[in-house]
Amino acid sequence: MKKKDLKKMSESDLDKQLKELRLDLLKEKGNVEMGGNVKNPGKIRAIRKTIARILTLKSQKSK
Repeated sequence: MKKKDLKKMSESDLDKQLKELRLDLLKEKGNVEMGGNVKNPGKIRAIRKTIARILTLKSQKSK
C-alpha cells in the first residue's frame, strides 16, 4: 500500500489495516515454517514494509 493512500485513512482505519496485515503476516510465516509452497515470495517483505509505514505514520500523527 502506498504512503499517500495511508495518509488519507483515519486513525481507526489504520488500526484495522494494521491488525489485518499482522494476521496475514502470521499466516504467511506459518505457511513457510510448515514447509508449504510460497506462491509469492515477495509478499512477506511487502507486508512487513506496509506495517512499518503504518506504524511510522501513526507515530508522526501523534507528535
